[in-house]
Amino acid sequence: MKARLLFKRRLVPSPDAFADVVLWPVPSPVRGSAHSLKYSPALVVDEVCVLRYDNEAGKGDHIHEHSEQRPYAFVSQTRLLNDFLGGRKVAP
Repeated sequence: MKARLLFKRRLVPSPDAFADVVLWPVPSPVRGSAHSLKYSPALVVDEVCVLRYDNEAGKGDHIHEHSEQRPYAFVSQTRLLNDFLGGRKVAP
């Protein structure tokens, strides 16, 4: 079953940067995650993705920051958006 889009927004904080925030509810957790939300908010600066939160199937909840990847402790949709939009440093 295809996931239906819950939320999609593009924010443009400056001429050389944008943030895409996309959320989908899913009927069952994505492989590697323990919740029913698929997500992929990303920050792109000068055409390079510098920050992305996602839960790609098999990898579970994680953050890409520049060239590094680390686990992310998903708590809620609200916390995810606050962490991403607030630029909160999340411990591994």
